[in-house]
Amino acid sequence: MEEQSSQAVAGAITGLDIGVLVAYFLVVIAIGVWVSRKTESGEDLFLAGRTLTWGIVGFSLFASNISSTTLIGLTGAAYSTGIATSAYEWMSGLPLLILAFIFAPLFFRSKVTTIPEWLERRYDRRARLYFSAITILLTVIVDTAGGLYAGGVVVKTFFPDIPVWQTCVAIGIFAGLYTASGGLRAVVYTDVLQAVVLIVGTAVMTWLLFSELGFSWQAVKDAVPEENHLSLIQPRDDETLPWPGLFVGVPLLGFWYWVTNQYIVQRVLGARDLREAQRGAILGGFLKIIPMFIMVLPGAMALAVVPDLENADMVFPTIATTILPAGLTGLVLAGLVAAIMSSVDSTLNSSSTLISHDFIGVEDKSPREQRNIGRITTLVLMAVAVVWAPFIDDMGGLWDYLQQAFSIVVPPVVAIFILGALWHRGTSDAAFWTLLGGHAVAVAVFIATQMGYWPLHFTTNVGVMFAVSCVIYFLVSRTGTARPADQLGDVVWSKDMAFDALSDDAPVWANVKIWGVLLAASMLAILVIFW
Repeated sequence: MEEQSSQAVAGAITGLDIGVLVAYFLVVIAIGVWVSRKTESGEDLFLAGRTLTWGIVGFSLFASNISSTTLIGLTGAAYSTGIATSAYEWMSGLPLLILAFIFAPLFFRSKVTTIPEWLERRYDRRARLYFSAITILLTVIVDTAGGLYAGGVVVKTFFPDIPVWQTCVAIGIFAGLYTASGGLRAVVYTDVLQAVVLIVGTAVMTWLLFSELGFSWQAVKDAVPEENHLSLIQPRDDETLPWPGLFVGVPLLGFWYWVTNQYIVQRVLGARDLREAQRGAILGGFLKIIPMFIMVLPGAMALAVVPDLENADMVFPTIATTILPAGLTGLVLAGLVAAIMSSVDSTLNSSSTLISHDFIGVEDKSPREQRNIGRITTLVLMAVAVVWAPFIDDMGGLWDYLQQAFSIVVPPVVAIFILGALWHRGTSDAAFWTLLGGHAVAVAVFIATQMGYWPLHFTTNVGVMFAVSCVIYFLVSRTGTARPADQLGDVVWSKDMAFDALSDDAPVWANVKIWGVLLAASMLAILVIFW
């Protein structure tokens, strides 16, 4: 059945669809060539010369986060288990608000290029190198290589004759070359294109799919197998996302991803000033609400249109090829490829930035030397990810463990960032021992969970381990001596950093405080509607 479904999807691809896909690639190449001519220094390569405006920042945040696994996974989950997992999307606005009003002011006041650099300014070099090493490892091995592999699997769904490894190599080289040549500016400009393609393609698909149901929400409700299929709040023993994990684990995991993750925050650091950074982060929060309606709900609608699919991963390819006319299918396929490349180029550029600044130390080198080091580092990382990606196919369940083990890294990191930003008394030793101790305890809990001795869902474990990490941080800080408050003025948050600078005569439509409130209200509305 699954093989027949794959053959039907592949057979629906027309010459017009392939033409649209080729045209998309040509546009991306043109952008890469144009931007590379303007990339002259390390700051151009790593932070786009700190010239990005809020629109580019916001759309780039959206595009870099949406991967092929997101598109396939969101629709598949909504089809098979319900819409609860969409919380990772629409709740992104919460950490993005924290980024806009707490951490973006800190990062701009400190004038940092990398997130680990802020840790050194707040604590010491131990914290910086520890966190940077973890970030690079997870970014290259999990995010970049995983994105390439997932892209290979998705492309094989549409083109069965193309081996996964060939797609990994092709996408890796293509994304790596324009990232190495154009840096962050090339990444964010192509991200804007990719975001538009993603939104337009999936929105049209959703509209046509809903039209198949006569624009009847009742028809969708009648098709779902259970009443709570369209509910965000699931029982405490739910295997997908229990309600404690929704309210505790998802926000903490979101904080890790949106506030401390170099490949996300790098486009905020590249904004031309704090106001543009804040507007961009809030725009990103609004854009992250959109997948709920054009990627998640279509999966639920598909239950009424294609009710007998055995493999949930085939939901998105099936509705893309059966609902959309020729040409638009190519646009959606371009959106899938765009999602793959957006994730890969972002992770490559951020990892290159971390290695160049945190380990090589390019600050003392000339702008041209910085640029060249960044380009070489990007190409090396590209090669590592391309070589590693095909082996994921042989890892089986271990890869699932790696993905779930991500929750091990998060709690101690979130603790030292939040407490360090808001509490002057936190010490350097507290940060270091919270990272070591928190990760050691988290590994023990993870092993106990895999052996069946620890019953909590991994999203609930995130909340428990965050509390443990905060206790470690607090106890170690109380036994040590904190740096004087006057030495922490640029790295510990104060109200005037975020809000006093906003008391100018900006029009209402540009007031970031108002938009922040509207974003929070929008997230609350979704929770209430789909309770």
